[in-house]
Amino acid sequence: MVTIGNLQVGEFPLLLAPMEDVSDPPFRAVCKKNGADLMYTEFISAEGLIRDAVKSVQKLDIYDYERPIGIQIFGEKIESMREAAAKAEEAGPELVDINYGCPVKKVACKGAGAGILLDLPKMPKMTEEIVKQCSLPVTVKTRLGWDDNTIKIVEVAKRLQDVGIKALTIHGRTRKQMYKGVADWSYIAEVKNHPDIHIPIFGNGDIDAPEKALEYKNKYGVDGIMIGRGAIGYPWIFNEIKHYMKTGEHLPPPTLQERLNVCRKHLDFSVEWKGPKTGIFEMRRHYTAYFKGIVNFKPFRKRLVEAGTYEEVVEILEEVANHFEREPLVHV
Repeated sequence: MVTIGNLQVGEFPLLLAPMEDVSDPPFRAVCKKNGADLMYTEFISAEGLIRDAVKSVQKLDIYDYERPIGIQIFGEKIESMREAAAKAEEAGPELVDINYGCPVKKVACKGAGAGILLDLPKMPKMTEEIVKQCSLPVTVKTRLGWDDNTIKIVEVAKRLQDVGIKALTIHGRTRKQMYKGVADWSYIAEVKNHPDIHIPIFGNGDIDAPEKALEYKNKYGVDGIMIGRGAIGYPWIFNEIKHYMKTGEHLPPPTLQERLNVCRKHLDFSVEWKGPKTGIFEMRRHYTAYFKGIVNFKPFRKRLVEAGTYEEVVEILEEVANHFEREPLVHV
C-alpha cells in the first residue's frame, strides 16, 4: 500500500495531474468517477491567494466526492508561498502540493514553477518553510532540470525528502523541452531506486495507453503514475489502465452514448461552476478528445468548438446522438 504521510492511496495509485484550466472540479468529477485515485487542483498562484484574487480563491473549491485531493500552489517568494500554504490547508484538502515544474514563460521566467530549477538551494529552503507551516502532508511536483546541463534530480529529491516532503512526482522532461520530445523516465527510476530515497516516487509524462502504463510500472519501478494530457477528454484511461494491469486485457472503448453522457455531465458542471461564458469556452479543449477517432465527426467538432451558448452545444450533442444512431459508428 502506497502511503503519503498517513494517507493511503492504493497499491499502485493513478494520479490526475494538476493542469491549468483543465483540472478543475468539473473535470476532476468525471476523472474520479472513472478511476483516478488521487487528484490535484489546478495550480494556484500564491500571490493571488494571499490577495484574495477571485480566480485564485475559486480554485480552492473542493468536494467530498473528490477525496483524497491535494491543492497545488506556485510562486517565487518564500513568505508568500508559506502564507498561501496556510490558506490552502484551511480549504480542507488531504495534501498541499508545491509546483516546481510549470514550464510556461510567464511563470518560470519569474522564478516560480520550473524557474526554481535555476536556483536549487532555494528549493529546500522554500519547501521547508511550507512543511513547517502545514500540518497536512506536503508533496512536490517537479521536472528533471532546467535543461540537459542542469539535471540534478537525485540531489533535488534527497534534499526535498530531508526537509520533510512525503511524496515526489517527477515529469520526465526538462523545462527547456516544455512538452516536446519524449519524457525520459530513466532519471525517475534513478531517483526511485536510490538507496537513500524512501518516500513514494510518482512518474509523469507520455502515459496515454494501458500498455505503456504497465510497461513503465515494470521497467522503472515507480510507486504510481500521474496522468495529464492522456486524460483530457478521455477520463476512461484510469479504469482502462487498472483493468489492463489486473487482467492483461483491454476494456472495450466507451460507446458513443457513454462519450456523450460524460461530455454532457462535464459540460453541465462546467457551466454551473464557472458560469456560461467561461464554462462553454473552456469545454472547447475537451471535445476533440471526447470524440477522437470517430469517422466523419469533424463537422460536428467544428460546430461544438464554435458554439457560443449552452443551448447550442446541447443541441449539437443531441444531433450527434441522432446522426450516429442512423449511421454506423466507425473508429479510425
